Formats: sequence, C-alpha cells, structure tokens
Amino acid sequence: MLDKNPVSPKTRKFVTELYQAIDAKSVDQLETFLGEDLRFQLGNFGAIQGKSTVLDANAAFFTSIKSMTHSFDGLWESGDNIICTGQVHYVRLDDSELTIPFATVLQIRNDLIQDYQIYVDISPL
Repeated sequence: MLDKNPVSPKTRKFVTELYQAIDAKSVDQLETFLGEDLRFQLGNFGAIQGKSTVLDANAAFFTSIKSMTHSFDGLWESGDNIICTGQVHYVRLDDSELTIPFATVLQIRNDLIQDYQIYVDISPL
C-alpha cells in the first residue's frame, strides 16, 4: 500500500528495501541502511547510539520471534524525514501470532538513517 501517498521513487525504494531486510531478519542487509552514529529507539525502551549497538539489539530481537511481516497504511516524506505507518504481523517462537500497529520516523543523512524511531507496543510479544 506504499503507492497511496506521493513520495519520491527514491524514498519508496529505500523504505521497501529497508523493510524487506527487517522482515528477512537480516542484520547484514539492515547494516547497509544505517549511519555510523545513528540514534535508535524502539517503543518505550531507552534510545541507543551507534551502528554496532543497534545491529546487536536488532539481532537479539530477531532471535526472539519466528518471523515478522510489515504492511503499510501510509508513507510520507518531508525534507530528510520519512514517516511510515502500518501493521506488523509477528509469529512467535511458539507459532502463535500477533498483529499490532506501528509508526516509524526516520531521519536520513547522506542516504543513511541517522535517527530511527519506532513507535510500537511490543509488550504482548
């Protein structure tokens, strides 16, 4: 559903490929989107800083679930900022399933994410 809002083809491609990497639970692919000194915050967890710290945190999260799939309701861009909204469908390690809403705000600099904020309540996981 990323075609709903007018954004540049470059932004659409960036977001599509970012979420393909995330849904594949690929830390190696995710790494290609991240700036060295980025700030990352997931839900109400404290913010963390730096590419290697963010990759380690994502790798740990990826092992806590069997799979996830994102679908989108909206995509917007303003200057160097990208906002995505939608649903994320999780399959837990016990094969039970959960779908919850999310919103992500990305600040881009030199084609890499410098600030990465994910608004989601993962407590039901």
